[in-house]
Amino acid sequence: MTVEENKALDRRMAEAYNKENLAVIDELLATNFVIHNPPPGVTPDREGFKQSCSMHHTALGDFHVKVENIVAEGDKVALHLTWGGTHKGEFAGIAPTGKQATMTVINIYRFEGGKIAEQWAVADMLGLMQQLGVVPPPGQG
Repeated sequence: MTVEENKALDRRMAEAYNKENLAVIDELLATNFVIHNPPPGVTPDREGFKQSCSMHHTALGDFHVKVENIVAEGDKVALHLTWGGTHKGEFAGIAPTGKQATMTVINIYRFEGGKIAEQWAVADMLGLMQQLGVVPPPGQG
């Protein structure tokens, strides 16, 4: 596949994640898909990716993903994303706060055979925890 086709698949993945469309996620991920750094309690495979999607929608009731930037080279695509929503359900052991929160995320996907085969993700969890009031901002602790 071309770099542009891979970028289009990643945009489609972001849309599927937005809508919690697990059938499309199944279609886009390779059967041997690997998450290299899954969230705690999530398996590092395709089922874990879908579990993570559902977890975000449960925790942040009006959850949404926005693709800010997308860069690709060879078989890899990097996405700069903004995730957000209202904290309406338990998240990482934190009871609902009702607060609006956003988080910056960088995902790198590797493609193989027209499907997403691997994912690496880095998320600003500290910033999210500060917005939810779990961790005080610098200088206020």
